[in-house]
This record gives sequence, structure tokens and C-alpha cells, in this order.
Amino acid sequence: MTKKKEDIIEEKNEEKKAKQTRKKTSTTKENKKNIKENAPKRVKSKKTTQDNLTKSIDIVQDLLNSDQEITIGDSALLDQIPQELGLLSLRENVLFNSMIMPIYETREEGIKVIEDAYNTSKFIFVTCQKNSEIAEPNFSDLHSFGTVGLILRMIKLPNGYIKALVQGVSRAKAEKEVRNTDYPKVKIHLVDEMQIEESPEIEALIRTARENSEKILQLRGVPVAEIMGILSQVNEAGKISDLIASNMRLKANEAQAMLECLNPLERLKMINSHLLKEVEIADLQAKIQNIAREGMDKAQKSYYLREQIKAIRSELGEGQDAEEELDSLREAINKVGLSKEAKKEADKQLRRLANMGSDSAEANVVRSYLEWLVELPWKKLSKDVLDIPKAKEVLEADHYGLNKVKDRILEFLSIRKLNPEAKATILCLVGPPGVGKTSLGRSIAKAMHRKFQRISLGGMRDEAEIRGHRRTYVGAMPGRIIQALKNAGTRNPIILLDEIDKLASDFRGDPSSALLEALDPEQNSHFSDHYLNVEFDLSKVLFICTANSLDSIPHALRDRMEVISLSGYTELEKLAIVKSYILKRQIKDNGLTEKQIKISDIAIKKVIREYTREAGLRNLEREIGSICRKIARKVAEQEIKSCSITPKVVEDLLGAPRFVEEERDKILLPGVATGLAWTQAGGDVLYVEVSLMKGKGSILLTGKLGDVMKESCQAAISYIRNHSNELGIDEDFHEKNDIHVHVPEGATPKDGPSAGVTIFSAILSALQNKPLKAEYCMTGEITLRGRVLPVGGIKEKILAAVTRGLTDVIIPKQNVKDLEDIPTELLEKIKVHPVEHVDDVKKLVFSK
Repeated sequence: MTKKKEDIIEEKNEEKKAKQTRKKTSTTKENKKNIKENAPKRVKSKKTTQDNLTKSIDIVQDLLNSDQEITIGDSALLDQIPQELGLLSLRENVLFNSMIMPIYETREEGIKVIEDAYNTSKFIFVTCQKNSEIAEPNFSDLHSFGTVGLILRMIKLPNGYIKALVQGVSRAKAEKEVRNTDYPKVKIHLVDEMQIEESPEIEALIRTARENSEKILQLRGVPVAEIMGILSQVNEAGKISDLIASNMRLKANEAQAMLECLNPLERLKMINSHLLKEVEIADLQAKIQNIAREGMDKAQKSYYLREQIKAIRSELGEGQDAEEELDSLREAINKVGLSKEAKKEADKQLRRLANMGSDSAEANVVRSYLEWLVELPWKKLSKDVLDIPKAKEVLEADHYGLNKVKDRILEFLSIRKLNPEAKATILCLVGPPGVGKTSLGRSIAKAMHRKFQRISLGGMRDEAEIRGHRRTYVGAMPGRIIQALKNAGTRNPIILLDEIDKLASDFRGDPSSALLEALDPEQNSHFSDHYLNVEFDLSKVLFICTANSLDSIPHALRDRMEVISLSGYTELEKLAIVKSYILKRQIKDNGLTEKQIKISDIAIKKVIREYTREAGLRNLEREIGSICRKIARKVAEQEIKSCSITPKVVEDLLGAPRFVEEERDKILLPGVATGLAWTQAGGDVLYVEVSLMKGKGSILLTGKLGDVMKESCQAAISYIRNHSNELGIDEDFHEKNDIHVHVPEGATPKDGPSAGVTIFSAILSALQNKPLKAEYCMTGEITLRGRVLPVGGIKEKILAAVTRGLTDVIIPKQNVKDLEDIPTELLEKIKVHPVEHVDDVKKLVFSK
């Protein structure tokens, strides 16, 4: 205890030796030069908490080192302030006179205000928001009373945001908003504070403010000398009030009240009231820190006492618990069935543990390692039930449709039945969200009577998440695969690696590379986890991966998996799933009975079309659940006993439709073509618009197009230029006209080669000034020779075309094989036209 008091006294002496003074900043170049020569260097405090006032001194010091002249308060400067200024709103800060505030502006309007002011008068009107939670405030959301600020410095960052250094010049009030400007602008008039005579009361209040400020700084451990040196130089009631208020932890409304108070005497009383509160808070904080320090001393004392108790127990022979623990670990090691390598390592670590103190840090690490070894299922296997008809019943009961996927799963189970020693195939289920990838994995586990474990890989960046941490690190643990095996309790569970396409990588390693060993049937029998540091056999584990897209999966990892695609559901499939599965589940979950709620097919179709837009079923189930909840509430309140859901009732319960399908144009204008696109949520219809303008042949591409889509535009234009005579177009069209290609919904990124034929048709239509047939839509990649190459997502695209009421679709001839996966009822509603060349497209799409 004596040593700690001496340390405290020594630290206080060092702080006293570090006292320095700083002269008040001048408004002229000559005084500024003198300050730069005489200003002492700042002494760094050992405390981690620094007051806002010290930060302002840092800013002033940096400003002194610049060549800019400061003339705050000069009448000549005030005369330069325009009557109309750009309006900059702050969320929770208030700018006071002479205060220098760094501003980091991210809002587009605020950036324009600062840039324009900095390039012109350098003055802006700064005010505070009434509600800080409003992201884009209007004029009515701001306080009319604010401060005219002078922009001293401005830096534009690479991300487009701005850092500015602004100094308060004068209080001002916004009279009205200036309309028809690119950014917020207001008409202001300057406001002068009241002039008061010096009096003993004012002098007493100023001294009180200085004393309270010094108390706060001392309680918080901040160097006092340089700050109090500045406060001692200020003798005007208004200026010292503003100086202290700008560096206190005031709430926005309290700071705004200080700003609007024009009576220096009243303002000085207000700041003294706030300072008294801060003194009380700082005093309480110091007491809490002292109590915590005393608690640490008590903990140290308890440690010594516990050590003495251990020594006494050792002398009395009461250390038998450690021996019992070693015996139980030794017995578990002999029974669990470790491999030779693991048994050798376990015996070695057990001998180390016996020679260590039971409470040492290293003993805890060794004990945890041995516990992991004995809890893993080295030999335990669950017995597979490979009844193929029963497995088929389980899959049919849990999932509607997906016949191709079910057939592949049953084939896999059949091979396991005929050849149990066959190496496991890694299945990868790829499809949009909500189509049943994860539930398929659960159904396979249910059919085989195996344990099921799910590992979410989304956003995983650390290789140690797969392979584990080395035991040299604090808090080391095995990887997720070993943890899943421990939780399953068997050596042959089904492990679902969910969202494998969302893996990331950084300086901590690449998890996808770590998965290569685990997912390779030739290598995973010798899988090595960094924590275990011994081999573990994963050959009996059935791995099933899920992904939304194959594009982001590394090729080496994709090569180890068998990909099974799950496309989106059609409207008829969704209707059948709702009636057979979702509705029954939601009725049960919400405490209803089938007699209390009945939903017509038309009502379900309305929910599918107008309240959800997805390839899967998640949002559809949420909407059905929302209907059931609302009916359950009415039944509980005894408003109704039962309800029949019609389309009108759906709209009453769920509100206005969220998705209103645009009716397709019956007649297209020249230069407009209808295309098809694939997204992770299913298919979609998009329009390509082309406009010609007199120019010099420049090509303008808008709509947030990706690089591949831009190259498709270039390929289409190059083909048209090379075959202009055959297409009936002027050879020099590219020299006389500028071509603007636009794809609507410009905020949505678009990419891929499948829009090639659509872009070609739209450009050709614009050049010939002929409209295309409105009932036709198309997809396909084009080459410079005019060939139409195959693309993906045919089922989803045709489904989107049928939904929008289109009757004809053009696809590449090589995609005809994909029509086998499309339900017959869907193909009956649309006519498919396979093409090999853009000449075939031209013959089909142009109106006679």
C-alpha cells in the first residue's frame, strides 16, 4: 500500500513540473508570429482520457503553424459576410463564436455547401438539428438560430466525403429559405449580443467558472497549466462562456440554449450551473476509481491467502482430487479407441499434466486438450438405415416437386446400400434462397437415421475456423468440423456446410483452401486439425454443401463436389406447397384449426403475385403466417369464429399490394426491346432502350451495366457496322450519330452476356426506325460473327416471361436441352423459338 501512495505522489510531482503556459491567439500576423515563437511544446499526459479542450488547443496550434491570417471579430471581416449563405446542419453539435470545429461531412448536400463556400466567400451558416435521428432534415427540422462559420481548411477524401476546419465568426439567425438552389441556402442577419458593464458580480462569476474548470481538469487527470493559461487571458463574460461551453460535454439542446442566450451575464450563470454538475460527476468518477483500486488490493490479498491454504492442504495430504482426475482421464483414453498416433500423444500429454501444478495456466491448456481427445467419436458409428422406399416417402413428405434432386439423392442412397465402403460423394445443392436446400439435408439425415450438424460458412474469413487454432494461442479451440463431430457424437454424421459461396479470405488465411482437404474423398481420411495435431478420419462423414451461386466458389473446391441445381418454384408449385405444407403448419403454429380459417386458391395466388417476388418460399410463408396471426387475434378477441380468406380479405389483412406487375406494352417504340435476366431471386424481365442523336459516333452506356454487358453492346454495334448493307443501314451511321444504350432501374447493377441479342435488336430497331413485336422477349449471347451462344437460367427466365404475359420467347438453340426441366403447364403458355444466328432473331422480332 505504501508503494502505491509513493507512485501517486511521484506522478503528481511530474505533472507539476510539466506546467506550461500558452498565450492567447491574436488576430494579426505580427502577434501570430510572436505566439509561434513563444508557444511551449505540449506535454503528453499519461492518462488515456483527454478533455475536449485539449483537442481545441491542438487545432489552434496547427492553425498557427499555417500561413492563414485570422481576423475573427474584426468589423471588416463581418462586412464580408453575404446575406445569403449555404446551410450546413449538424446532428448533435453546436458551433460557438471563435470555436474551431473539425467537420466530417458525408451528406451530398452538405458537401456541395462546403465546396461552394470554400471556392467563393468561405462563409457558411451552421446550425443544429432539432432531432438528430433525421437523416435528411428540411429547413423546418433545423434551429433558426445558428453561427456564421469561416472555412479555414478543406480536404476532399478519395471516397468523395469532405473534412473541413470551420471557425465560428458571429451569431446569426436564418430569416427564410432560399428556393431553387442546388443545395440548402438561407437568408440570414447577424445577431449581436447585449453590451453589459463590468461589475463585481461578473468578476465573481468568471473566477468561479475558472475554478470549477480547474477542478474538473484535476479530477480527470488532464494537464491544467496550459488550459488555465488560456482561460486566465479571457476576461469578457461572453467570450469565456462560449469558450468553456464549446469544450464541455453539453447536450445539443443545452448547447443551443447557450448559443441563443444573448445576455453575457445570463450565459455566464448558465455555464456555471453546468460546471457545478460536471464537478459533481467528475468527483463521483474519482471515487469509483478509488473503490476499484481498493478492490484490486483485496483481490491480491485473497490470492496470497489462497496460496497459503493450498500449502496447508498439501501438508495435510488433501490433494487427492487431482489424482482422481488423472485416473479418470487415463481410463477414458484407454476406452475411447484412439488411433495409435492419438494414443501416443494423449499418453505424452497425460504424463506432462501429472508433473504440473493443478492450477497453472499450462495445466489448464493440457487438461482441455485431453478432454477434447476423449470426447471425440473415434470409433462410434451410427447404423445406417438404407430403406430406399422409406427414404422416398420421407423426401416426398418433406418436399414438393424437385423430382430431379430427389432422384439423385435416392441414387446416392442406393449406392451406399450396395457398396457401404464406397467413398462418399460431396453433394452441393445450388439454388436461390428459400427453395429448400438446408431442409433437403435434414431430410437425408432423417431418411438415413444419421445425426445432422449444420456449419454456417457465410462471412467466414479465418482459416482457423476450419482447421482450428494451434494450442500456443490463448483461447485456442478445434475447428468447426471437429466441433460438429463432438456435438454429433458419431463418426458418420451428415454435416451441412451452409452458404459455401459466401466464404471470404483475408490476412488470417483462406477458409476455402482449408476445406479442400476436408472435402476431398482421397484425403479426408487423414484430416489434421491444428488444435488436435493428430489425424482424424472424416471418410465416413457425408458432407452436403449449399450455395446460391457457383460463381464465387473457387474452381479447385467446386471440382471436388457434385453440383445439383435447384431452380425456383413456379406459381402452380407454390400454390400446391402452400396448400399441402405451409398453410397446415401456420394454422397449427398460430393455434387455429382448419375449420376456423379457409383460404381460396385465388387468394393464395394473389399473395404469391402481389405480396412476394422470389424464387423460394420464405416470404410467402411469412405472408401466410401474417394472415393466420391476424385471424388468430380476431378469434381470440371473439370478433369472429371462423373466416374465409378471399382476395379482398387478403388486401384488408396485408395492406396494399407490394408488387404490382407492370402490364407489358402492347406496342413497343423503335429502339426498345424486351429481354430476360436471371437473378438470385429468380428470373426477371428487363427492357433495353436505345436512342440515336446527331453526333460524332460516341457510344453512351447507362443503367449501371457491368463490364460483360458493356462488351455485349460493343459486339452488337461492331456486327451491325460490318453488316450495315445487309441490314439496310447507312454505312456511315456511326459517324453521324451518337448511340445511347440504357437499361432502366439504373440503381440496380446488371451484368452478364445474356442480353446480347436484346441489345442487338434494340440498336437495329433504332437505326431502322422500326418497332419490335411487343409479345416477344429474348435471351442469348452474341458473337462478332452473329452467332447466338447458350446462357443459363432458362427455367427462371421463361417463368418470368409467362408471369408478365409474354407469349413468345427467343432462346439459343443450344439451350433447347434445358426445356426438359421446365414443367409442361409452363411451356403450354408460351411459344419457344430456338435460334442460331442474329439473322433468325431479325426475322422473328420485327413487325411487318
